[in-house]
Amino acid sequence: MSRCPVLAGAVLWSFALGLGLGAAAHGQDTPTPKAKAKRAPDPSLAPIQDQPGLPRVLLIGDSISMGYTLGVREALAGKANVHRPAENCGPTIRGIERLENWLGAGHWDVIHFNFGLHDLRLDNGRHQVPLEQYEQNLRTMVARMKITGATLIWCSTTPVPDTSTPPRRNTDVIAYNVVAEKIAKENNIRIDDLYAFALPRLSEIQRPSNVHFTPEGSKVLARQVAASITEGLPSRVRPESP
Repeated sequence: MSRCPVLAGAVLWSFALGLGLGAAAHGQDTPTPKAKAKRAPDPSLAPIQDQPGLPRVLLIGDSISMGYTLGVREALAGKANVHRPAENCGPTIRGIERLENWLGAGHWDVIHFNFGLHDLRLDNGRHQVPLEQYEQNLRTMVARMKITGATLIWCSTTPVPDTSTPPRRNTDVIAYNVVAEKIAKENNIRIDDLYAFALPRLSEIQRPSNVHFTPEGSKVLARQVAASITEGLPSRVRPESP
């Protein structure tokens, strides 16, 4: 039986083409996708070992607090053991879920805390946590933190540029701070007004169109936070448990 030369030629050409494509796909010169480089762990989230005899301080907050954590530790070296959760504490809805883990079983002399920046973030025009829910969540957490017997210090949310991404409005920062300040005053909680502290020097310490601060700016905030914590440190430290 005779074969059609056109069909036979087409088959051979397809076979040869397939081999060529396969060789190109698997050739040594073909660049292989590189695995994404792992981001180095943030040093502010690393756990610390307590220095015996010093008060224990817990910082609770978002990435702004992560930025000033190391500076606070440096400023309070030899005066206090400064801890923080090994994560960005985010909005109050995360705080409600995670606060018990953050507090742990140890004793705290001072708890310096902030929530707000993530709560007031706009998602499709709506706040991630509406103001009414923010107030309820904050009241719940304050009640729990008071049980620890620690000196509580509420830290106000720092100003945000209206051009930041994800979108936030500074008018919302003010509104959420007003609610948090009301709760702090009702519960005789100390106030570290980091908003008022940062506002007149934003051009010097904050990144352009960004809620975050420059490395030097975070050091400036750290000095203010350390000063507020120093005022709340106990004059005497309870003895170590046997």
